[in-house]
Amino acid sequence: MSNEQANDLANANWLDKVNWDANGLVPVIAQEATTGDVLMFAWMNREALAKTVELRRAVYFSRSRQRLWFKGEESGHVQHVRDIRLDCDEDVVLLKIEQVSGIACHTGRHSCFFQQFEGTVDEGRWVAVDPVLKDPEHIYK
Repeated sequence: MSNEQANDLANANWLDKVNWDANGLVPVIAQEATTGDVLMFAWMNREALAKTVELRRAVYFSRSRQRLWFKGEESGHVQHVRDIRLDCDEDVVLLKIEQVSGIACHTGRHSCFFQQFEGTVDEGRWVAVDPVLKDPEHIYK
């Protein structure tokens, strides 16, 4: 990040309203604007949230890669941001998005929340209830 970009972020007072965690991150829920389906959960740092606002495209922070993750950069499954909300505790961001290609999950499904609990406390299990729309082998090269 350049000094100019760092100064722009420092001057963005709206970013200070967010209750960032000890690692400088905030949890983010991506919800499909038209259906209300919850598609995925991710994290953002200040730079990712500022880039999301600037581009109106979802930009997350990858904790495993320790860098910005422009959703769809490899898969093409871009998320166009229609609305950005902050919860009442100011510690969770909700993105209402338009999901390009209809696939948000790296497993090739519409949503990352495709496993449903069935059974009881003693005999429970998670069952995949949503179909794979595209083979992940063809999504990521």
